[in-house]
Amino acid sequence: MQLVTELFKLITEERLSWIRKLALVSALALVTMVSTVQPRAQSSVPFILVKAGRLLDPRTGNVLAPVAVLIKGNRIKQVGSPSQIYTPVGTTTIDLGNATLLPGLIDSHTHLFLDVIVPPEAETLRHPNGKFAPGLLLAIVESPSKRALIGAQLAREDLESGITTVRNLGHSGIDGDTELRDAINAGRVPGPRILASGRKLITRGEYVQNLNPALSEEILCQEFLLIDGADRAREAVRQNAFQNVDVIKVSADENLTVPELTSVVEEAHREHLKVAVHASDITSIQTAIDAGADSIEHGNLATDEQLKKMREKGIFLVLTPTFDGGFFLKISEPSIVMSSAKHAAELDAAERGRTRYEALVHG
Repeated sequence: MQLVTELFKLITEERLSWIRKLALVSALALVTMVSTVQPRAQSSVPFILVKAGRLLDPRTGNVLAPVAVLIKGNRIKQVGSPSQIYTPVGTTTIDLGNATLLPGLIDSHTHLFLDVIVPPEAETLRHPNGKFAPGLLLAIVESPSKRALIGAQLAREDLESGITTVRNLGHSGIDGDTELRDAINAGRVPGPRILASGRKLITRGEYVQNLNPALSEEILCQEFLLIDGADRAREAVRQNAFQNVDVIKVSADENLTVPELTSVVEEAHREHLKVAVHASDITSIQTAIDAGADSIEHGNLATDEQLKKMREKGIFLVLTPTFDGGFFLKISEPSIVMSSAKHAAELDAAERGRTRYEALVHG
């Protein structure tokens, strides 16, 4: 009996020894596999070293020269003088010579889905907003799929031009900019980071007028949300919040009341959304100030007193100098025949716009 017990003990210890050996071998194999796979995974991420003559640091205002930027994958790992940066083996070097590097630019007011086409002179005279409204109406009745592809193209062009963030403030259909934003974030299409506003909030009768009354509501709702009183203003904000927008855009004219816009601002802030207000004339600018808007877009006619009040209330002024530099004339001249009187008027308007912009910025 004792012999059987000793034999069982010996067999058990031998078995446990083999189990321990097997576990040790398995552990060593796992460590070996991890140690060989991990460097491969790391080395599969490419390094790129970009050399240039100068780099502007907007935080300090300083210019670093010369400069090198080490990039790993799609992340900047290090910025400094070439002698300061350690370059891993296998790094690809891109020498830009005497070029100046800038950080990604931000376009704070854009319309990626709006391809502005100025109609002939005779057609512009038939509309209160003759330069803009006909092209906008055509955009509204376009296929949403076509507009989405146009938006994707313009987003890619922005990114390739060095613009890495944009605020898209309306004219995107019901959900064009929010869907493009999500597609870019998911890596399905190239483009900048987008702050999307969804449909623009407007008062009835703005932008396009005299539409077929049987179809007007349906046409307008493809592009806008109407503000008809404080309650509907709040409802419009909620509809855009349902589309997961990043900002609320309102177009203010002399018909928009302070209580209506205040309702928009209060509801948007309750949804943790900022409110950008298109306001170009003095009355609309004052309405935006009184209602507590977060930013005033354009605002070129703002008075000194209004600018002081905006500063006190923390309201940003987003200038759009393009429209004051003969923008419509530049896109019209190559393809549209206009009368000498019209051409002269456009040149005069452009010069007045430039003068007003210079006075606002530098005055």
